[in-house]
Amino acid sequence: MENEVRDKVYVLDTTLRDGAQRADISFSVSDKLQLIERFDDIGIDYIEVGFPASNPKEMELFEKLKGRKFDYSKIIAFGMTRYKNTKVEEDENIKQLIQSGADSVCIVGKSSSLHAEKVIETTLENNLSMIFDTIEYLKKYFPELIFDAEHFFDGFKENPQYALKTLKTALEAGADYLVLCDTNGGMLPDDVIEIINKVNRGIKATIGVHFHNDSGCAVANTIIAVKKGIKMVHGTINGYGERCGNADLCQIIPNLEIKLKKSCLKEGSLKHLTSLSRFVSETANQIINPSQPFVGRHAFTHKSGMHVSGVSKLSKAFEHVDPEAVGNTREILISELSGKKSIILKAKEFGINLEDDLKKVSEILNRVQNMEHKGYQFEAADGSFELLVKEVTGVKKKFFKLESFRVLNEKKEDGRMLSEATVKVQINGNRIIETAEGNGPVNALDRALRKAIESCYPALSKITLTDFKVRVLNEKKGTGAVVRVLIESSDGEKSWGTIGVSENIIEASWQALEDSVIYGLMHVEKDE
Repeated sequence: MENEVRDKVYVLDTTLRDGAQRADISFSVSDKLQLIERFDDIGIDYIEVGFPASNPKEMELFEKLKGRKFDYSKIIAFGMTRYKNTKVEEDENIKQLIQSGADSVCIVGKSSSLHAEKVIETTLENNLSMIFDTIEYLKKYFPELIFDAEHFFDGFKENPQYALKTLKTALEAGADYLVLCDTNGGMLPDDVIEIINKVNRGIKATIGVHFHNDSGCAVANTIIAVKKGIKMVHGTINGYGERCGNADLCQIIPNLEIKLKKSCLKEGSLKHLTSLSRFVSETANQIINPSQPFVGRHAFTHKSGMHVSGVSKLSKAFEHVDPEAVGNTREILISELSGKKSIILKAKEFGINLEDDLKKVSEILNRVQNMEHKGYQFEAADGSFELLVKEVTGVKKKFFKLESFRVLNEKKEDGRMLSEATVKVQINGNRIIETAEGNGPVNALDRALRKAIESCYPALSKITLTDFKVRVLNEKKGTGAVVRVLIESSDGEKSWGTIGVSENIIEASWQALEDSVIYGLMHVEKDE
């Protein structure tokens, strides 16, 4: 319903702090500024950008953010309670928070008696004083303060009275949000339900949760917590974080908005979630998980013939939500498991209507099944599949005819390897022979082919090879094994995959390379 009133659940994104603690992630100041702008665009309520006292990079970031006001998001500085033997007004960490220029602060304090006594080595009473003094003092400088009750769930299991006492102390000192943290990530949903029920009975406050994913339950625990009345959720985009990561906001937000009818993001922004997920992956230089729920490339991909047939009639037959709701797309894969409906739907994407030509559909399906039996795999080779369909339907264009190619590899005295390729092709009855060197046989072939045909097809200059993968299909045959080559190409606007299979790696590479060039020329020519 358009005028439906939805309960608000506040979202705190900690990708720039907790997410950056993943072993292979390091954001530059420029990276963080770009990500902050994207988070603001989509409507994240709170962006925890870092710990100003931790290093010069964080100090530079806060300096650049000073005075900036974003359309939607509030900038959060992260810090700890005062040091155990230091007055709050003399603590350097506290001074840095005050000078940070942030809109609000998030203070982490120990809520586990074990951690208070054994890790920071202080008394339980002093730990409570550290929490109270820090929050009361910082509230003079910040209108809003979030208290992260570190190790709360484990602490509650050890000593529930003390864990609750840390929350009550933070509340009395002026904290606006009390966030229950599963810092070790070991809680199971039953634990979460039981403990939150007891917290709700014992404290009247605005409660949040912060889950890590060490038991694989961070998303489920967060959603359950919201169902128990929690009003703030913490997490990271794509679940990045230390060890096994944090709760993934790309799963939490759509579940809350679509299924629980909560309001998390700025109205109308959920459709930008997939784009945000991929932007964060690229910025973090991480491989995108294709099977990531909601936003992964395969999240709405259908391969089985039965599934394809079902989803073509009724999308919800095999999809739990509309992919467009999160900015994703449905994809139909072609493989030996495909049925005729898969072929018809995929051909329609290429502008070819096969609804009334079941003979050609059967021919395409038989060829796909026979080729995949030999080792071809069209799931990642959409370009080669489109060319196959167009060949069967008689609309594939021939740009050149290969007469022959030859590749020589030479090892120099100084240890350098040199590859040289010669390509002989015919274009409109003209025989063209070109030779080129490369840093490998495939690179030499690519250069030689380009030299031979680029004068006739200048659009070839727009096409580049972006990735090259080789897979040995039957390792037991050793050097005589069949190999599969996958090539990714791009014209700057779209990307496509092509494939080749042979016992000869050079022949397999040529097949994929030839398909890449033909597919690219067909599409560049069509666009022009």
